[in-house]
Amino acid sequence: MSEGVDISQTPLGASSPYVMRVNLGTNVPETDVRTALATGDTGFLHSFTTGSTVDGPGVRVVAWTAGCMWRCLYCHNPDTWTMSNGMLVTVERAAEELRKYRHGLKVMSGGFTLSGGEPLMQHRFAVKLFAAARAMGIHTAVETNGYYGAKLSDAELETIDLVLLDIKTWDSERHRRLTGMTNDATRTFAQRLAANKRPMWVRFVLVPDLTDHFDDVKSIASFVATLGNVQRVEILPFHQLGRYKWKELGIPYQLEQTDPPTAEAVENVCGLFRAEGLTAY
Repeated sequence: MSEGVDISQTPLGASSPYVMRVNLGTNVPETDVRTALATGDTGFLHSFTTGSTVDGPGVRVVAWTAGCMWRCLYCHNPDTWTMSNGMLVTVERAAEELRKYRHGLKVMSGGFTLSGGEPLMQHRFAVKLFAAARAMGIHTAVETNGYYGAKLSDAELETIDLVLLDIKTWDSERHRRLTGMTNDATRTFAQRLAANKRPMWVRFVLVPDLTDHFDDVKSIASFVATLGNVQRVEILPFHQLGRYKWKELGIPYQLEQTDPPTAEAVENVCGLFRAEGLTAY
């Protein structure tokens, strides 16, 4: 998208999160950005997608936020790193989009997942959107790296039926090289969710020669096993579906020659989690 687009006419729906969307919020004044973050009455969204069976239980509608403070080397949506690439959307407009699917979501035992980007960068917007979904009787989930988990009160956590927590790797220095940030907040948020007995799924992206270090995976599995609130662990094989975005955005991509992990490698990692008594797929 280019500058000058009438955002009010830009559809929220997209065929998939791999659709490139940029510059939709470029012309939003800085004061409006600050107001959006402070109040949550509006938020920056990349898109809505429907029919997902991989972002929580059942069939789900997923809203993808714009804005992320991490720079994961394997990110498949780098266009969601920058908040100005998203469109400024009111809570009411986002809720109306969700309302279209509320009956079908209930029939298919599904719900609504807020992903990104990092949705808790816009925690006020997230809370209001979850409240709107819950008012419609829709199951809610958030996929997050947990960095901004402390921004949510215990009462606000109650509006989220399920947290999909991304744990990238364990060793602090490897985590910094992989994402540009530490993983301290992720661990703290996981422990807080456990203390509050909030349902959680853990997601781990398996990238050959990057996140498959035995000691790191074993440490993650051991940590997750101590929490007591993790319903399942999802091992997500690395893929190259978002590679074209890096090229179009002019961002150097270090994993050009990296292949997806083999089925055997995925199963071996699942085995490390299962050995700790966890359900892993």
